[in-house]
Amino acid sequence: MAILKGWRERRRACADRALPWVVCSALAAPGVLAGLWTPAAAALLLAPLAACVRFGVRQTAAVACGAVLLAPAVWAAHGFTATPHFFLDFLALTAGSVLTVRAAARHASDTAALASVTEVARAAEGAILRPVAAHLGGVEVCTQHHCPVQGATVGGDVYDIAHTPYGLRVLIGDVCGHDLTTLRITAEVIGAFRDRVYVTPQLSDLVRTVDARISPVLGPEDFVTALFAEFAPGEVRLANCGHPAPLRVGRQTKLLEPPEHTLPLGLGPVPAVYRAWLQPGDRVLFYTDGLSEARDAGGTDFPLLDGVAEALGEPLPADALDALYARLTGHTQEPLTDDVAFVLCQPADRPSVLGEAGPCGPAGRGVGAGGGRVPRPVRGAGPRC
Repeated sequence: MAILKGWRERRRACADRALPWVVCSALAAPGVLAGLWTPAAAALLLAPLAACVRFGVRQTAAVACGAVLLAPAVWAAHGFTATPHFFLDFLALTAGSVLTVRAAARHASDTAALASVTEVARAAEGAILRPVAAHLGGVEVCTQHHCPVQGATVGGDVYDIAHTPYGLRVLIGDVCGHDLTTLRITAEVIGAFRDRVYVTPQLSDLVRTVDARISPVLGPEDFVTALFAEFAPGEVRLANCGHPAPLRVGRQTKLLEPPEHTLPLGLGPVPAVYRAWLQPGDRVLFYTDGLSEARDAGGTDFPLLDGVAEALGEPLPADALDALYARLTGHTQEPLTDDVAFVLCQPADRPSVLGEAGPCGPAGRGVGAGGGRVPRPVRGAGPRC
């Protein structure tokens, strides 16, 4: 199958290279063979123009030279009658051929510049939403992000992981939109979280700090739904600012809903920290509304609890997230219209060294380092789920 595909690609490439010469021959044939078309010399310019659109400088120059050399053949077909009309045609053909070669050179330069800028943009997007597959602070962490925008890796979803002196902390959020303004807000949220996550003991204070940092850059109608989490032995602490509640998957699958709802970031949230028990083998899935609001063609919602429970039955975190995304796209039966992010966390049975590779894959680069002391219980935290 691969051999057949390669043969088809080579045949298509050969046909593309031969196309300008076929155009040249077809345009010159009436004037050369039958002398039927006197202005065929200027019409030959169509061949270099076609080569300029599809090929590089060398191919365009070769086709342009061929077109110029065919012009005397057309002249000969008319008995070498040196008419002013023909000389004007030949001059137009020569000048146009030179211009097509220059245009091909400019196009090649622009393409190289665009490729360089695109590579820089992809590197910047990778720094904003860095993939994590690691064993950090006694927790297996694995992330995935799928963006529906062609050629983009960052949309409105945002997440980050930090191994801090207060435990492993997770941020996941959603900024409305997929344009450059959304990307700027996403970068601001990530920057604020990374700046303060290692030096802010209380999770509620971290929420307020991030909100204060990003509020000046938000427009009058902008806001960011966000969920902050902090893992401790036997529990996870949560501060939910208008974001879909995470799922605890184990013996039972349960939404870890907040006791009271809080406004999103940018609208002055007053976060209430609540806590959820974690039994050995439990997994916690953080996600964006690309999962919870996915619908099929008939408007039926994705079966969140059952679908997640079945997919997360896979033993390896990366396989579990792959299975979940496959179930999601299988339910919608069409490409997703909204980006979706997953952060899967599973507390391990034993403490781990920072950056140790886990079953999900090698240790993720760029995940912040911090101390390894066991955090103390949060005072004033809400009820446990």
